[in-house]
Amino acid sequence: MLKEYSTITKISGPLILVEEVEGVKYEEIVEVKLPTGEIRRGRVLEVDRDKALVQIFEGTTGIDVTKSKVKFLGKGIELGLSMDMLGRVFDGLGRPIDKGPKIIPERRADINGAPLNPYARDYPNEFIQTGISAIDGLNTLVRGQKLPIFSGSGLPHNRVAAQIARQATVLGKEETFAVVFGAMGITFEEADFFISDFRRTGAIERAVLFINLADDPAVERLATPRMAFTAAEYLAFEKDTHVLVILTDMTNYCEALRQVSAARKEIPGRRGDPGYLYTDLATVYERAGRVMGKKGSITLIPILTMPEDDKTHPIPDLTGYITEGQVILTRPLHRKKVSPPIDVLPSLSRLKDKGIGPEKTREDHADVFNQLFAAYARGKEAQELAVILGEAALSDTDKLYLKFSAVFEERYVSQGEEENRTIEQTLDLGWELLSVFPRAELKRIREEYLDKYLTRFKKEETAAEPEKEAEMVAPT
Repeated sequence: MLKEYSTITKISGPLILVEEVEGVKYEEIVEVKLPTGEIRRGRVLEVDRDKALVQIFEGTTGIDVTKSKVKFLGKGIELGLSMDMLGRVFDGLGRPIDKGPKIIPERRADINGAPLNPYARDYPNEFIQTGISAIDGLNTLVRGQKLPIFSGSGLPHNRVAAQIARQATVLGKEETFAVVFGAMGITFEEADFFISDFRRTGAIERAVLFINLADDPAVERLATPRMAFTAAEYLAFEKDTHVLVILTDMTNYCEALRQVSAARKEIPGRRGDPGYLYTDLATVYERAGRVMGKKGSITLIPILTMPEDDKTHPIPDLTGYITEGQVILTRPLHRKKVSPPIDVLPSLSRLKDKGIGPEKTREDHADVFNQLFAAYARGKEAQELAVILGEAALSDTDKLYLKFSAVFEERYVSQGEEENRTIEQTLDLGWELLSVFPRAELKRIREEYLDKYLTRFKKEETAAEPEKEAEMVAPT
């Protein structure tokens, strides 16, 4: 029989202090029974001899200090695990919210899992096709990688996330693939968009969704990514599934962490964030990866909105230290109607070289990527020069690069939300755009690839030119 305590002495924000307790453990689940009979749940944040600091998930409004009773359940927050989770929608604490039946679990697991042991990690080296050229061609996602998307408030990061969740696939092998989607602090409209989009496209059949709304308790947000990873670890390492975990928005998660830290009266760190923000983020992100001897894997795409579009803010800054690169969405491209507005120049996938090449994507991938990047960078430099000196001051070659940069954004970076490009289509499009340059300008591509691929697109252009000339001289 669990003992009940009527010794709440203090309430501060989402926290209550319970005194004269015995045998209480850190992260233990707590039930608070109000005089009305309502039950609220929480967890132990701190224990000091006979005092326990408890964080209440549903908030402390209405808790009567003298009449409420506290019960410590002797276990942490757990998630019931089963393959029946696929196709279901849960709240931030793992309770079904899709009007479906309760999950009958194979087993229950504590959501506070440990990060992967570095010694047990297997190196990420297999390509994941997202169907988005700016990612597949230039910032390649590799199985087991952690590749965040840095965005700004109002930019279409949620649509990018939904597109990746729909289209992501592992090439070349018939292997099971699943998506675990964790949303923190999103609006009802955003939640409705994700759920309906997953159902409309059939992607929900291979997905597990955890949704924490903006009006849900902020402290529930701290559990949501851990719920997502607990489900992902079960699917990946027990059921041999390749799992893509998408978390949005990590900024809301960090704000909830700051809120709890302030209620505990902790000394703030940089820009008011708790001093342990880096450590806390690492305990989430480092649960992704591949494990030696296991067939399954967890690939992570965390999405965060940079406050004031500042990538030096602690949240994106620390995320960049822990993860292997970043994909950056920018406002100038969004204003130019480029969608998705991925700025490929500051974006980076540190593991892209491990996931491209023969038998993974195609032999010419690395060379095409390098040449596209160099040509686009030179085109942007020419654009800046034209602003200062005027376009008339540019050389013919600079004008060619200037025109290329505009076409590159319009045709390569920009693509429809329902457009799912294969890696072959992405690479062929790259060759088509590069074919406007004289062969001498393509210095980053090996001669054998120029002979094999460029001549094909040059021939297509040459064949089209006589037809254009015939149209020009045809009698009216």
